[in-house]
Amino acid sequence: MSRTSRKQAAQPRHDWTLEEVEALFELPLTELVFRAAQVHRAWFDPTELQLSQLLSVKTGGCPENCGYCSQSQHFKTATTASKLLDADTVIAAAKDAKAGGAQRFCMGAAWRDVKDRDMPKVAAMILGVKALGLETCATLGMLTRDQAKSLKAAGLDYYNHNLDTGPAYYDKVVTTRTYQDRLDTLEAVRDAGMSTCCGGIVGMGETRRDRAGLLHQLATLPAHPESLPINDLMPIAGTPLGGSTPVNPIEFVRMIAVARLVCPKAMVRIAAGREHMSAEHQALCFLAGANSIFVGARLLTTNNPGRNADDALLADLQMRPMSSAAVVTGDPTKREPASESA
Repeated sequence: MSRTSRKQAAQPRHDWTLEEVEALFELPLTELVFRAAQVHRAWFDPTELQLSQLLSVKTGGCPENCGYCSQSQHFKTATTASKLLDADTVIAAAKDAKAGGAQRFCMGAAWRDVKDRDMPKVAAMILGVKALGLETCATLGMLTRDQAKSLKAAGLDYYNHNLDTGPAYYDKVVTTRTYQDRLDTLEAVRDAGMSTCCGGIVGMGETRRDRAGLLHQLATLPAHPESLPINDLMPIAGTPLGGSTPVNPIEFVRMIAVARLVCPKAMVRIAAGREHMSAEHQALCFLAGANSIFVGARLLTTNNPGRNADDALLADLQMRPMSSAAVVTGDPTKREPASESA
């Protein structure tokens, strides 16, 4: 297929039906991955990955009851609550992340919503991290429209607010925040002119239809998420989902491939869960359209492969960090597509 044909076939659409998304999941794996790989090549260089790093800037004590989370005050886990870090500490961590190869720095706080009193401190973090030349992302809970505008003014590139799962399964995971609450925050972020980072988690006991429901929601938003993280549940002792059965690796690959097909221009990120993925599992995900990973030995409260493991993985696969031009613009889709032979 020529480059022009690939782009024509990979144009974003917002009229997906749930049945169409479900049908993608039912394709033979080789056909599904082939289609996703074609779409991926229309918008991105398939040999590149964006490297993101995540820091918990305020840990534990969250009033939400998300059944997967070690930071909820509803559950007894090994996580210890702490106060919001000061901006200098966060900026120093971002500097270390950049020195280690990260191109994107994400700041996460275990809040239900942001308090106005904390906004100046958060803004100082964003300004300092942005000054390092890193792409910035934050996940701080629900936002008001004015708070979203303040974060945009501070220079925040992306705001993360995951839907977690499909709407039909949502109340099996969390009951302290509604699905509409999450959609309202995403709307506030879009209206403020920021890019959205929104995805979910697999492995929480949901069905394939629930996974299709999540991707259907994302694909029918007024604007597709520019960043789409897919988490493979890291079961946490003491949480309701701590004893969950792991998702079959092939099913996770299907999730990546369908995400690429229905949100073709998104940065599809393998988020939590790489700690228990083989190199072959990750390679299949990249073939299916994932083009970002989280690096660093720690995510928010769970482990992640270390730098040596990731360096070895990229070397084995002959992949490289995403070009600096694509990262600096904040819009990797402005890159030239892969060559005709890709």
